[in-house]
Amino acid sequence: MLAIGEFSRMTHLSIRTLRRYHEVGLLEPEMVDASSGYRYYSGAQIPIAQVIHRLRELDVPLSDVQRILRSPDPDQRAALVAQHVQRLESELARTHAAVVSLRRLLSPEPAPLQVDLRAEPAVTVAAVEDEVGEDDVPAWYAGAMAELDAVLGPPAGHGPPGGLYDNALFENGRGRLLLYRPTPKPPT
Repeated sequence: MLAIGEFSRMTHLSIRTLRRYHEVGLLEPEMVDASSGYRYYSGAQIPIAQVIHRLRELDVPLSDVQRILRSPDPDQRAALVAQHVQRLESELARTHAAVVSLRRLLSPEPAPLQVDLRAEPAVTVAAVEDEVGEDDVPAWYAGAMAELDAVLGPPAGHGPPGGLYDNALFENGRGRLLLYRPTPKPPT
């Protein structure tokens, strides 16, 4: 048996953390002395503690660590890890967007844009329109593009897709969106 201090040194988990893990049922000591309350761990618990330590270093929430350790099904464990990877990727995308935005704020002047005005002939387009919440725009856009592709087939060089966004979307968080794609003839 290893006293909590020895176990702490061997696993690189602080005594305070080991106590917390015991309280939440994540890593229970092999034995707790009834009179002193001292916690004792076995050497067989070291690999489990190391897995917990590594998962926590990777920001896996305690509840997910517990579910990963308790699941006998490797596919379920892999699915839990995959969910965490998705969360991290979403956070990374948000962080990247914030960094890009902050860098724009730091630039003293925006890069000059050259705008050319020209007359273009009218173009036939197929469009999808709906009222959408700000948080739903990416999913709606993907669905609208898929709908246009299903009706029109793959893009065939008739021009780029485009869209119109209602100001209310940016002012109120909800507004009309219209997504269009040029086509040589309207769908029937």
